[in-house]
Amino acid sequence: MISTEEQDVNSKEKDKKVIKCVVWDLDNTLWHGVLLEDEKVALRENIVNIIQTLDGRGILQSIASKNESATAIAKLEEFGLKEYFLYPQINWNSKASSLKEIASLLNIGIDAIAFIDDQLFELEEVKFSCPEILCINADKIGYIVDMPVMNPRFITEDSKLRRLTYLNDIERNSFEKEFIGTQEEFLATLNMTFVISSAQEDDLQRAEELTIRTNQLNTTGYTYSYDDLNQFRQSDKHKILISSLEDKYGNYGKIGLALVECEEFVWTLKLLLMSCRVMSRGVGTIMLNHIMKLAKSNNVRLRAEFISNNRNRMMYISYKFSGFQEVDKNGDLLILENDLKRIQAIPEYVNVKVIN
Repeated sequence: MISTEEQDVNSKEKDKKVIKCVVWDLDNTLWHGVLLEDEKVALRENIVNIIQTLDGRGILQSIASKNESATAIAKLEEFGLKEYFLYPQINWNSKASSLKEIASLLNIGIDAIAFIDDQLFELEEVKFSCPEILCINADKIGYIVDMPVMNPRFITEDSKLRRLTYLNDIERNSFEKEFIGTQEEFLATLNMTFVISSAQEDDLQRAEELTIRTNQLNTTGYTYSYDDLNQFRQSDKHKILISSLEDKYGNYGKIGLALVECEEFVWTLKLLLMSCRVMSRGVGTIMLNHIMKLAKSNNVRLRAEFISNNRNRMMYISYKFSGFQEVDKNGDLLILENDLKRIQAIPEYVNVKVIN
């Protein structure tokens, strides 16, 4: 059984979690009753407000329900809630497998999911198969919006538009599946514009959010608060660069961040990260190549710090592919250096703008 301690929404362990997606069961959770037994199910009290509140905070939502898909989707449409749920898994599979599928489709870690169900058996099965998932009994629904893990420190414009950006991704991915041609030819059809700029004060809330939320495409895993970042922004010995991306389907928002420590003869990349949502868009090295060009034009050596977190190997590969070589190691911290003799050209399928 799930212990009281495990269900304690205020536990210190859960306070540290970053919940990116809340996954709902349907019968006797989102609504009262069992849909296949009685089509006249009624929504749980205040559930619409809870769903809209989470959505406004930038927390994604989905469904994992053992039900007949067409009937359940029709009922969600009837209640005006279908648009809030990304990649709903309404089938007869185990809840654990449905949750894994949602995490994969959203490209987020399984540990960033909270699952709500009224059945202790289902919660136990998920807890056993995926202990990283935060399991919440449906009788705690009234407390969800007050849980620390459901209250990000800042709610940025990117947060408010997060679900819409994922809906844009679904449209892109659908077009990509139907596209006949090479990956480069497909990317060229997107008309992408990648913007790099020095972070301004009004970028720092999103910058803090990126350091907290981004684990896979993150070179060190360092997290920085708004105040930390503002000090770096005002420092003559640091550069904070932030990047955004848009294409014909819409704006991805602020998706990349770099922190460079600038000494007289050596610059050190303390942090380089990119949102996982742009992993397949072929823009992952544009920020890095820009920093390499800056270092070369300033006649300084360029180093980079890297700390493995078992999920960010792609960033290590990006460094190696760009010509960085290991020159030092201190515990888990790797120091890499680039001789700046070979800097990749900007891909032809993307327009890059640099704003100083």
